[in-house]
Amino acid sequence: MTIIPNKNTMTRRELLSRTASVGALVAIGAGFVSAPNGAWATEVTAISEHELATLIQMARDIYPHDKVGDEYYVIAVKGYDTDGNKAMVSDGVAALDKLAVAAGAANYIETKWEDNRVALLKQMEDSGFFQAVRGGLVTGLYNQPAVWPIFGYEAESFSKGGYINRGFDDINWL
Repeated sequence: MTIIPNKNTMTRRELLSRTASVGALVAIGAGFVSAPNGAWATEVTAISEHELATLIQMARDIYPHDKVGDEYYVIAVKGYDTDGNKAMVSDGVAALDKLAVAAGAANYIETKWEDNRVALLKQMEDSGFFQAVRGGLVTGLYNQPAVWPIFGYEAESFSKGGYINRGFDDINWL
């Protein structure tokens, strides 16, 4: 992760040029996390940039979907950026990073292989932190109408008369 010194102003061109050369999530200045290609960015208020970046990577490792962009995972974990969750997130990320260091990485995010990150998560799966994040992701990720088309879900059907006349019997796999 690259941390670029805080400036009062940054042009869009500067943002994109700085983030394009980095391989993973990027923390830029105080309270700002961005995609390496500049496709999305978000600010943090209660938790640190590293903690948010760790939550995003955790979300990808817990519910991996190659076709779902990071911006949807950001939306799913952004709810943990509150004063009420600050201690849980801080302690949980610290514990996860400690496990990663014991396994030979700088931290969880710097653990290069997904299988190794999943192994670290399995060591924490009984913790309240892991269970809170995993449980929150179920609704935080899958209740976003913008991701439904990615999975082929056409949304609820009740308001449109139900599924009976809207493809219930479309069986093209037989």
